[in-house]
Amino acid sequence: MLLSHWDWLTIGALFVGLEIVTPGFIFLWIGIAALEIAGLVWLWPDLRWEYQLLSFAAVVLVSLGIWMSWWRRRITATDHPDLNRRGAQYLGRVFVLDSPVRGGRGRMRVDDGAWNVTGPDCPARTQVRVVGWEGNTLQVEPLE
Repeated sequence: MLLSHWDWLTIGALFVGLEIVTPGFIFLWIGIAALEIAGLVWLWPDLRWEYQLLSFAAVVLVSLGIWMSWWRRRITATDHPDLNRRGAQYLGRVFVLDSPVRGGRGRMRVDDGAWNVTGPDCPARTQVRVVGWEGNTLQVEPLE
């Protein structure tokens, strides 16, 4: 089985096309590697398919490694690490319960919304501190 440069061009075009419809930049590098192998096979048309596949795998690994190291260097620290983790933004803050906590469950107003809460049973209007969160439920404990 001998793969021609046209086969590799087709494979490369398919992977680059797949990258267009999916996010992540992974398929782009696989497609570019296939296009590079197409050039290699065009220069050496008698290159055995085993060496073509080994070369393809090596080029994919090297290009993905280079891209991943470049991407890691571009990630910058943010001054808002809890931006998309709303529950984490409320850790340690004190609020007043709107309704009593019964059976370990209740609700309270937090800023512009209402949250489910879990914690020890407390009457309404008790001040509580947020000590944790899970999903859209805050874990609270009453202030002593």
